[in-house]
Amino acid sequence: MRRTKEDAEKTRLAILAAAEELFLERGVAHTSLEQIAREAGVTRGAVYWHFENKAQLFHALLSQVRLPLEQMTERFNGNPGEDALQTLANLCIEALEGLVLEPQKRRIFTILLHRCEFTDELRDAEIRHESFINDFINLVEQQFCQPDIRQRLRPEMTPALAARALHAMIVGLFSDWLRDPELFDPLKHGRIIIDSFIAGLVQQPNL
Repeated sequence: MRRTKEDAEKTRLAILAAAEELFLERGVAHTSLEQIAREAGVTRGAVYWHFENKAQLFHALLSQVRLPLEQMTERFNGNPGEDALQTLANLCIEALEGLVLEPQKRRIFTILLHRCEFTDELRDAEIRHESFINDFINLVEQQFCQPDIRQRLRPEMTPALAARALHAMIVGLFSDWLRDPELFDPLKHGRIIIDSFIAGLVQQPNL
């Protein structure tokens, strides 16, 4: 039984690797499950055994590089000596640096931001993606709502606006760097960019 499970997992990983390669090369909308099966060296039935449709396969691909909300919540609650602003800054910096240090993350986010059209076929994946974005923004907003952080925000800056601005900045940095890596160096400039942005949201940065 163990061998069967191991073989099934190897097949699943081969399908994900093939999907990653083809999505990056052709785009998600222009890649079929049949093409993915051929690239992975498996039958189309094997693809459907692991993934109900392309949307589910695409979601599984994203899940390989995206931190679950539970892990992010643990990060916020797991460092008593570090305030929420510093944790937020560190998470953003790590995410940006990960594009350079983790090739798979770079490839998959390139697919998401530059090779993906959310067609009707991918509607379920789009809903899940939007849900992740909203959950992330809400989680960040909760951090800005903490009394010790809320009182440090600029008078005109609400926790909701701060959370949405932070998300928009991260997506913009990801998208621009993946489009043109010559624009800036995440390893050299990431902390400067993130710390400066967060400092602009508050009256007393303390970063």
